[in-house]
This record gives sequence, C-alpha cells and structure tokens, in this order.
Amino acid sequence: MLRKILKVDWVLLLSAMLLLGVGLAVLYSISMAMPNETGLSVFWRQVIFSVIGIAAMIFFAFPNYQSFKSRSTPIYFLTLAVLFFVLIFGLTVRGTAGWIGFGIFNVQPVEVAKLSLILFLASFISQKKMELGETGRLVASLVLAGVMIFLVIKQPDFGSAMVLLGIWIGMTIVSGVSTKKIIIIVAAGIIISTFSWFQLQTYQKDRILSLVKSDVVDPRGSGYNVIQSMIAVGSGGLTGKGIGHGSQSQLNFLPEKHTDFIFASIAEELGLLGSLFVIGLYAVMFYRMKMIATSAPDNFGYLIVVGVMLMFFVQVFENIGMNIGIMPVTGIPLPLLSYGGSSLITILASIGILSNIDSRKETIIQQEE
Repeated sequence: MLRKILKVDWVLLLSAMLLLGVGLAVLYSISMAMPNETGLSVFWRQVIFSVIGIAAMIFFAFPNYQSFKSRSTPIYFLTLAVLFFVLIFGLTVRGTAGWIGFGIFNVQPVEVAKLSLILFLASFISQKKMELGETGRLVASLVLAGVMIFLVIKQPDFGSAMVLLGIWIGMTIVSGVSTKKIIIIVAAGIIISTFSWFQLQTYQKDRILSLVKSDVVDPRGSGYNVIQSMIAVGSGGLTGKGIGHGSQSQLNFLPEKHTDFIFASIAEELGLLGSLFVIGLYAVMFYRMKMIATSAPDNFGYLIVVGVMLMFFVQVFENIGMNIGIMPVTGIPLPLLSYGGSSLITILASIGILSNIDSRKETIIQQEE
C-alpha cells in the first residue's frame, strides 16, 4: 500500500485540494449572508460532503480498477432505474424533478450517472471493439447512452444531459472511428440537442435565449442571473473585495451564489488574480489527466480517464462561461467549488479512480510482458 501511496499523482491531488479549499473559503463567506433554516450552514454541509468525498476518493484509489469492467453493466442499469424512479417520486428543486430527499440533505442521482456512464462506455467500447465493428459499436453506444440522456432530459435537466452527451461524443471519437462516423456522431449530437429544446420548460428556454439577449429578454427575470453575475465578476477588479466583502453576494443580489454562480462570487471577492488562480488549477488538473491518459496501461483505463476529463471540461467550460455571459444558464455545478454533495463526492471519487489507474500502469505492463 505504501508503494501505491508514493505513486499517487500528488500534483493532481494537490490541485484538487486547493480548489476544494478555495470553494470552502468562499462558501464560508457566503454562508454568513444566507438564512440558516436547517441548523447547518452551506459551509458546514460542504465540509461534511468534503470528508465523505475524500473517503470515497481513498476508497476508489486502491482496489483494482479492472473490477469496474464486469460491474459497469449492473451499475449502468441500476442508474437507469434510479433516474426513472426520480421522475416519478423525486423531489422538485428549482424546476427539476431529479432529487431524492434524505432528511436535511438532498441527493441528485444525475451526478452519479455521469460517472456511471463513463465506466459503462469505457467497458462497452473496449470489449465490443472487435465484436460489433465500428458501425455496430457506434449505434449500440448511442442507444445505450441515449436512454440515460432521455431520462435526464425528462426531469428536465438540460445542462446535465449535455454533459452526458459530451461524454458519449468524446469517448466515441477517441475510441478510433473514421471521419465519416465522426460526422454522424456530431449530427446525432445536434439532433439530441434539438430534441432536448422541446422538452424544456419555458423558463429554461428563456435562460438560453437570454444568452444573446440578456438585456432584452426580461432583464428582471430570465436575464437577471446573467446580468448580476457579470456585475459581480466585473466589480472584483484585480485583487477582489476580500472574503466576506462582496456586495453582490453578501447583499444577495447574486442568485444561486453558492452553486451555479460561485465563480462570480470568487471573482468578486478574490478578483482577477483569484479567478486566474482557479482557472490555472483546473488547467493543471487537465494536464495531469492528459498525462495519466497517455500512460494508461490499457484501453479500458484510457477511456475512463478521457471520460473523466470530458466530464470536468464540459462542466468547467459551461459553468464559467455562464458566469461571464458567454454560455446559457443551465445549472451545471463548478467541480470542487460549487456547493453540493452529489457533485463533490462524485468528482472526488473520479479523482480516486484516476489515481488508481495511474498507480497500476507498471504492474499491468509487467504482467503483459
């Protein structure tokens, strides 16, 4: 076990812990200005989620990741069952019926579904590459991923559906398909996105439209979030107003400041330098993930790493983009920073799996030799 600990990618781990620390610092600031109705502030809840998430990261870092290959199909179908369950019996939070309540805590299964789809596609593609052929594998993976995406769209959760779609598109492309098939994949993505539009509620469509017309489409309604976020980002200046001194967040002008718009809170309180520090940490994480993917000992491990990279990238790009007004507001959390146990625990568990893959490359290579 000591050898595995020494082989851990400490740069990746340190970057993740620094991001977690920044998130907790800003959430502590935000919690001072938020009403406390449950006895636990968002800061202390996030501390609890962080402890659970770190435990999950450690748990997934040590067992042989190859065991996911045989378990990925049951995990996939169990995830589908849970997503179907929440459509009927789930709690509705901010217009999305995708939550399961446990006392004062709510669990969002779609966050776990992202990792579930990654493991399933990695196993499916690596095992069926020779059996089904390129076209058969493409069609089968589209149908299987499409079922999960459809259940998420019906919640409706457009943002998470787009993350799942991005995971499928990216993992399918890197699995080695022809240019013609890539065109088909992109076309399928456009069709699914178009279908998703007609499944959205009116207020969700308005949020997307407000991307290009935030000053025209109900600036006190659908465009309000983006406008306030951009004001918060701009008001931070170079060094920020300091932790606990952000006027937009502390005076509650900025909506969902602890979840969807936490980057705007960071920009306001820590300024441009703090924002660049956060973006730099994400860049370091992406680089280390790329290195792990490059040295992955087998195709299964490689595809898992690529899937996790895609999950990170889509969420980071979409969340920061909607905070600065270049992407529609879709409710996507910012990994390791946004408040929320389901997302945080899933992200930390994913990092544990990446560490697992990275630490085992030499052992598997030696076995093959």
